[in-house]
Amino acid sequence: MPTRREFVRSFLGLSAPFALPQLRNDALERVFDAASHVSHRSPEEVAADEDYWFEIQQAFTVDRSIINLNNGGVSPSPRVVQDAMRRYLEYSNQAPVYTMWRVLEPQIESVRQRLARAFGCDPEEMAITRNASEALEICQLGLDLEPGDEVITTDQDYPRMITTWEQRVRRDGIVLKKVSFPDPPPSMRYLVEIFERAITPRTKVIHFCHITNLSGQIFPVRELCRMARERGIEAIVDGAHAFAHFPFSRDELDCDYYGTSLHKWLLAPHGTGFLYVRRSKIRNLWPLMAAPEKMDGDIRKFEEIGTHPAANHNAIAEALTFHEGIGPERKAARLRYLRDRWMKRLDGQRGVKLYTSYDPAQSCGLANIGIEGIDPVKLTDYLWEKHRILVTPITHPACTGIRVTANVYTTLQEIDRFAEAVEGVIKNGLT
Repeated sequence: MPTRREFVRSFLGLSAPFALPQLRNDALERVFDAASHVSHRSPEEVAADEDYWFEIQQAFTVDRSIINLNNGGVSPSPRVVQDAMRRYLEYSNQAPVYTMWRVLEPQIESVRQRLARAFGCDPEEMAITRNASEALEICQLGLDLEPGDEVITTDQDYPRMITTWEQRVRRDGIVLKKVSFPDPPPSMRYLVEIFERAITPRTKVIHFCHITNLSGQIFPVRELCRMARERGIEAIVDGAHAFAHFPFSRDELDCDYYGTSLHKWLLAPHGTGFLYVRRSKIRNLWPLMAAPEKMDGDIRKFEEIGTHPAANHNAIAEALTFHEGIGPERKAARLRYLRDRWMKRLDGQRGVKLYTSYDPAQSCGLANIGIEGIDPVKLTDYLWEKHRILVTPITHPACTGIRVTANVYTTLQEIDRFAEAVEGVIKNGLT
């Protein structure tokens, strides 16, 4: 079996009937070489090794005059992914009806296999989508529901997903119930209980985030999915911020429906995601766009979206290779290390409220901090205008603050500059 480095070298020399320009980039080699020097150490030890992370940081083309701590919305891709996108787009345009449709498009099957392996499912249960919203709306709009049927979600779910359910309320007469919880909650069990208490004989669906986009609270997915299945209730998991953020597998979740974006934590091309549907559930879930009847039991019916670029989904492969070169455990440890550096520095200072748990079972690289008396929108504007620091304002009553999301290219100096800027606001206000 070839080594990862041999695989990369053979991949970089890929050719086709129409000559693909070769990818000349040493980013993957540097990632694998760096990993070989720390393979004997724990993820927590590597998380603090700045020499190792310096090598990872060199794989990116980010603007270092800006401190981007808003990677939760969409992250920059490493250079190797950008180069692959360009290569595939250039090749597509040589003769699209052949190069895009007949050469590049079939390669989606190898991407499907790799994504399925990373998630831990059968490739025949993995659809490649354009984002988490598309993946989740396939489930939300594809389940048969009758007037009066109840759907339970939380009031901290992603706004687009709540909007989708509210449209079904108007169109189909279903009932939408939103449960609330504090940030951080008193326990993981508490998050199961709020759904249990809300269930009635009319409940048909529960919908919840694997990790919320507001405070970074991780939910007990396995317990919620099994609780729903025992009651004959469908459970949809919004994994937009989870996949490639921290390690897990489908078997650990035991879910039936799971949608995620890949342009966040996997660092894949912008506009990529996937939908997992358990094989036994595929036939009875309607696709978002119509597919022929013969595809009723085929996961690919969810990909029937018309003409689209093959470059986006094919370059997911490079993002997966980059991610696997770092290692999911090392990556998660580094994200928590960066988060803890600023959280522990600011924790306990005057007026500071942390809405994110330190418990690694409940959180990872996404965190929320509020400052008493400081409007989060004004704080976000101040950090950008005065310090060129990008964060996200969160105005939800349960966690009114700013969302901070570093990534593997973020340096300690950038984290410290952010903490120093916030300390200045704590001391002097927005001046």
